[in-house]
Amino acid sequence: MGHGTNRVEDMASPNNGTTAPATATARETIVDIHSVCLPPKKTVFQKLKKRFGDVFFPDDPLERFRNQTWRNRVILGLQSLFPIFTWGSQYDLKLLRSDVVSGLTIASLAIPQGISYAKLANLPPIVGLYSSFVPPLIYSVLGSSKHLAVGPVSIASLVMGSMLSESVSPTQDSILYLKLAFTSTFFAGLFQASLGLLRLGFVIDFLSKATLIGFTAGAAVIVSLQQLKGLLGIVHFTGKMQFIPVMSSVFSHRSEWSWETILMGLGFLAILLTTRHISMRKPKLFWISAASPLASVAISTLLVFLIRNKTQAISFIGHLPKGLNPPSSNMLYFSGTHLALAIKTGIITGILSLTEGIAVGRTFASLKNYQVNGNKEMMAIGFMNMAGSCTSCYVTTGSFSRSAVNYNAGAKTAVSNIVMASAVLVTLLFLMPLFYYTPNLILAAIILTAVIGLIDYQAAYKLWKVDKFDFFTCMCSFFGVLLVSVPLGLAIAVGVSVLKILLHVTRPNTVEFGNIQGTQIYQSVKRYREASRIPGFLILAVESPIYFANSTYLQERILRWTREEEARIKENSGSTLKCIILDMTAVSSIDTSGIEAVFELRRRLEKQSLQLVLVNPVGSVMEKLHKSKIIESLGLSGLYLTVGEAVADLSSTWKAHGQP
Repeated sequence: MGHGTNRVEDMASPNNGTTAPATATARETIVDIHSVCLPPKKTVFQKLKKRFGDVFFPDDPLERFRNQTWRNRVILGLQSLFPIFTWGSQYDLKLLRSDVVSGLTIASLAIPQGISYAKLANLPPIVGLYSSFVPPLIYSVLGSSKHLAVGPVSIASLVMGSMLSESVSPTQDSILYLKLAFTSTFFAGLFQASLGLLRLGFVIDFLSKATLIGFTAGAAVIVSLQQLKGLLGIVHFTGKMQFIPVMSSVFSHRSEWSWETILMGLGFLAILLTTRHISMRKPKLFWISAASPLASVAISTLLVFLIRNKTQAISFIGHLPKGLNPPSSNMLYFSGTHLALAIKTGIITGILSLTEGIAVGRTFASLKNYQVNGNKEMMAIGFMNMAGSCTSCYVTTGSFSRSAVNYNAGAKTAVSNIVMASAVLVTLLFLMPLFYYTPNLILAAIILTAVIGLIDYQAAYKLWKVDKFDFFTCMCSFFGVLLVSVPLGLAIAVGVSVLKILLHVTRPNTVEFGNIQGTQIYQSVKRYREASRIPGFLILAVESPIYFANSTYLQERILRWTREEEARIKENSGSTLKCIILDMTAVSSIDTSGIEAVFELRRRLEKQSLQLVLVNPVGSVMEKLHKSKIIESLGLSGLYLTVGEAVADLSSTWKAHGQP
């Protein structure tokens, strides 16, 4: 602590912690001033190492390996790579009982949903069942969530179907379409696993919550409208995914509407929605909504079988091959004109499915007070999809509806996925002929029931109340998907989100501070009525890093603050403005352009006989200011630890020199 002065202390120097000497003997009032310290000296390598660790290893994954024997390190390594080793040794019959019940419960939901979502992706229905067998087995070994139920999901299915069908017809060129679907799945998995291995999970953070709310709602509307084909019995339906072409196709093919299909479809849709409502109102009755899709499939199949000779108006699935997943590694498409399409589709579906899977896993982990490792989940979902692409599966992830049923059914570990996969295996081997007469209308009703919950109007209303820009982003995503296309709608929303980031970076906020009387607290004069301006001072706070992108703007904005303050003083006949204080507490970093801007600002203020004072720069900023010699140019009274100390010290100095 010093008296009446202000010095920079080097934390590495032998005199660290000593007080700054008193130099202003002419002052009438002695003011205690804390020295502003430089951060401890570090080598370039030490700085890079710390920065690298903060960016890529914020959770310090190697901490648990320290001070361990080689045997324990091997065990910990296996547990890190394969979470099943963490809980497998403590698994008992009681846990198995819970997992068997929950696994069979989600299987009753996964089987009809798998068939339905495959149709949504314009793939053969059997591919949906294949995708409900292999991926859950892989996830149960690699995944860290106890409640995530893995399988096909509506959004990824819609995106894959819409993107691939724009270039390749799933009916006229079905083999090529199937190859592209498997290849897209491979690239989706490769992308997901790479993000996990390289610890680049922050990439998916560009899909903000507002973007996802609008996107999922828009996709849910498109998915719902697409199901009008099955519910109305339309044969010649548009392959486009936009709102206007779909509705035009619905009404232009009114001659194909089938009253038998409409009647049966609306009846089963009403049943499914009712059971869903009951389970939402009373979570203990979760089994009603979980069992209703499979029960509806069984009843509708039986009805169609019984009336098959009386009407041909109701379309049904037809033959589904029995047997395990056939290998599809020979169908991966790594060269040709459509490779770019497969890569693009894979990356987009990979991001969407990864975002959904991690969000669902963390949601249920928080309810049971355990942690889901984001990077492990990325690798688990990625390897799961890569393996799936070689076993006739398309993109899979954690489904919210199935995971909710899994959680409510009492799942304890990932073994519930193994049980579900076993039930699907039995279905593939022995029960496929039973689905021959399953009507397409029931698949449409199941999809409608599943996606209706994705339209979260309450979340959109909350965005409107809290952040109008987020609401605008949400609407851009919603209408982009609805009116333009699914991938472009997502791109528009991401673009708006990036624009928001750029606006915050290039046009940061600056606030004028005043003193709350009777305290040493300085806060915004607009936010706090009791905060009053200090005569002779303009106190400003910069609330962002100072970069090349905003340095010029900040310089001009501060000069504008100065002009406005001088005009206000002139109008009110107040004390002359003498000093501009910049509170840099919120300036987390500064680059060379920012330093140059501070130099230039000081020079321009000096021409107006105004002093520039910096307050409380953080360690890294302080170090750069010191190396750039800007501290020397500011002088002894140009740097302070707090605004209160700056005001008190400068005021006493002016008074000592007889200045008003």
